[in-house]
Amino acid sequence: MEVLKIATAGSVDDGKSTLIGRLLYDTQSLTTDKLEAIERSSKQKGYDYLDFSLATDGLVAEREQGITIDVAHIYFSTAKKSYIIADTPGHVEYTRNMVTGASTSQVSIILIDARKGVIEQTYRHFFINNLLRVKDVIVAINKMDLVDYSEEVFNKIKADFQALNAKSSYKEQNVSYIPLSALTGDNVVESLGKMPWYTGQTILQHLEALESKDIYDNGKARFPVQTVIRPKTEEYHDFRGYAGKLNGNNIKVGDAVTVLPSLTESVVTKIHFFDKQYDEAVAGSSITIELENDINVTRGDMIVKSAELPKVEKEITTTVCWMDSKKLVAGTKYLVQHNTNRVLAKVDAIKNVIATDYSGTTPATQLGINEIGEVSIKLSKALYFDSYEDNKSNGAFILIDPNTNTTAGVGFIK
Repeated sequence: MEVLKIATAGSVDDGKSTLIGRLLYDTQSLTTDKLEAIERSSKQKGYDYLDFSLATDGLVAEREQGITIDVAHIYFSTAKKSYIIADTPGHVEYTRNMVTGASTSQVSIILIDARKGVIEQTYRHFFINNLLRVKDVIVAINKMDLVDYSEEVFNKIKADFQALNAKSSYKEQNVSYIPLSALTGDNVVESLGKMPWYTGQTILQHLEALESKDIYDNGKARFPVQTVIRPKTEEYHDFRGYAGKLNGNNIKVGDAVTVLPSLTESVVTKIHFFDKQYDEAVAGSSITIELENDINVTRGDMIVKSAELPKVEKEITTTVCWMDSKKLVAGTKYLVQHNTNRVLAKVDAIKNVIATDYSGTTPATQLGINEIGEVSIKLSKALYFDSYEDNKSNGAFILIDPNTNTTAGVGFIK
């Protein structure tokens, strides 16, 4: 069954946790004990409705304050698909958490309170989805029940967001607008008929209708080697396989390939998926491949099609989201973790800080926590990479502080 990863974003009290809880409730994905806890908590608080925030807010502080602090992952399934929702915080001080949650998602739901409309935080939520090239964005205009299900209010917010969308450079992104009431469930899973002027899909209908070709990026095949498999048993005495996750595109038996960084050439002879063999593997598959000749391949190497070589350079220009309380300054040394390859690197220059409200850039010499900026990095040895725009999996990396082993930042190669 296809797995769809969704990131959510919204400001305080936009109803994000309620929306997710309503999705779980209406798809009958809540366990009996969780549902009983929600009913009991709602009754104790004196609510005349079910408080679905308990379904998603795992931390005590989140439940007490009514806010989302950390990224929570929620799982549910329908007859058509399985879903993983990354419930991310919307506050500016948790920008790093939102980047983390959205980095592996194919769809994003941005909530807007119908009473407030597009606000400053909406700009940042949309900017991060543009930065991470999330292909499908649902603008969920929530709490329509508090504005009398007004079509005029919906159209005004939609027009404001379309003006924001016009500032985006990511033109391949699909943006949909859905008016809803997460509290009552209108247009979450089903339409309750309160907004007859809206004839589009509900949230779940939109998610169910999405096809892989519309939300997954197709680039060039990239196979970072995670490990070399040598059983050395009687049955598999001479077996030599290379295991990893295939990204970007398909690869098949008979393909001429090149191993980086050695530039050794070979041909794919077999593709294994656990105990089965296939003639072709699709992007996203965790597989083991055999090559025609025994060559020196190790963890950190990358196998690519010979006609589709990536860039191989020792200096990269990047966009970095900084996650550490210690500021990023030029001259500092970090480890760059790029796929399975780890390289010592030095920050060459910090060029600017990028405003997440689309107002432009500001010259800077350092990046503070949750800031996003343009950074040039020099590497101790060459990376084999693509731009993030061309291949998300092969254009992203993390920066690790070698002294503390902290994940200090995440970067996207230009």
